[in-house]
Amino acid sequence: MNAHDPAQEPSFRESVDLMFNRAVALMDLSPGLEEKIRVCNATYTVRFGVRLRGALHTFTGYRSVHSEHMEPVKGGIRYAINVHQDEVEALAALMTYKCALVEAPFGGSKGGLRINPADWNEHELELITRRFAYELIKRDLINPAQNVPAPDMGTGEREMAWIADQYRRMNTTDINAAACVTGKPTNAGGIAGRVEATGRGVQYALREFFRYPEDVAKANLSGSLDGKRVIVQGLGNVGYHAAKFLSEEDGALITTIIERDGALHDEAGLNVETVRAWITKNGGLANYPHAKHIPDGASMLEADCDILIPAALEAVINLSNADRIKAPLIIEAANGPVTAGADEILRDKGCVIIPDMYANAGGVTVSYFEWVKNLSHIRFGRMQRRQEESRHQLVVDELERLSADKGLGWSLSPDFKDKYLRGADELELVRSGLDDTMRSAYQAMRAVWHGRADVHDLRTAAYLVSIRKVADSYRAKGL
Repeated sequence: MNAHDPAQEPSFRESVDLMFNRAVALMDLSPGLEEKIRVCNATYTVRFGVRLRGALHTFTGYRSVHSEHMEPVKGGIRYAINVHQDEVEALAALMTYKCALVEAPFGGSKGGLRINPADWNEHELELITRRFAYELIKRDLINPAQNVPAPDMGTGEREMAWIADQYRRMNTTDINAAACVTGKPTNAGGIAGRVEATGRGVQYALREFFRYPEDVAKANLSGSLDGKRVIVQGLGNVGYHAAKFLSEEDGALITTIIERDGALHDEAGLNVETVRAWITKNGGLANYPHAKHIPDGASMLEADCDILIPAALEAVINLSNADRIKAPLIIEAANGPVTAGADEILRDKGCVIIPDMYANAGGVTVSYFEWVKNLSHIRFGRMQRRQEESRHQLVVDELERLSADKGLGWSLSPDFKDKYLRGADELELVRSGLDDTMRSAYQAMRAVWHGRADVHDLRTAAYLVSIRKVADSYRAKGL
């Protein structure tokens, strides 16, 4: 059992199917509806050529649509050399359930391009991205009303800007063209807070979990996030922001950071910004001067801690290492970091897992806000911000007048004045909306987790909540 045998380990897609089956077994869906929700509606494979470096190179890309119970469908596009159809379809299914769980009005989709971005320079990547986008756009697989991609592994704001521009060139009269993709740079129709969104969502998820002492006790922990020892695996966009916010705002100690070339460890807590700057400058963790470097990074997943945050690839916690994982609480910042087999071993050990479907939904939530912003053609807060400030000013002026009038001699603390008088800008409104979303979704999950004797973990609860919502949508459509 300990020697990792991939043959007995379910694939990522099988894992998603197993979890789905476990949840559906506890529901009373008709077999027809269950099958309709399970299957992936369509997967398009596109193969296209781009002339680069004096030769024609052929690339393979995918766009998978899992469920159109709501449209448009939503999901990231990843650039990775090991992208394949099964993975894309499993991720698309996860997107369906994720959107339903956090009440973002989208169906689930996912895309991938089989390419190693590091092999090509920026200009070449732009040519490849535009051609890939062209192939998808002409099939309506990128469209503000039908299919709205976002960044994923290997892609970011830059790629989204190229895709949006390509869509505009092909649809010159579409006034909502900016809404064809989310995760754009703010100067190209993006929204404040989108880059940090998934990591911020992980923070809000943990804060909400720690608001319920009985839930915290289930993970054999107590108290608040303050002083909790955290291991973060993967310091990409998601891991970096989650680690940064938890350490700077909640008092958590990031004791270990695991990356491709090993891990850094410091019981007193690592400085996330310093580590990030080092990686950016040196391409890895090696020779980082302020902490102990452990060459075998994966072994540190098994180190002692309070919270483990896998924020990189899928299947990093699997049958080969699950029984050695010491973390009492795991929050899945990545998609599918715990395999179905490992999930069972960890549950039997009493480990609490906050599932990916919920934990990393911050990205799609803020993508939803960006899409709405693009469709309404106005940034959040523009209409009400100063009105809010002037109303608050009235209250402050009146309080100060009363104090002077009655000779009370008290004054408002300056800090209060500054905070109270400031109207919310787009970033604050986005964070507020994300926080509200993460709280509501967690409450829906825990109601099922605590309310049903046959539900023993948050993942099953998450699937139950989301599949129920998808089923209701299909029924309302008359399907």
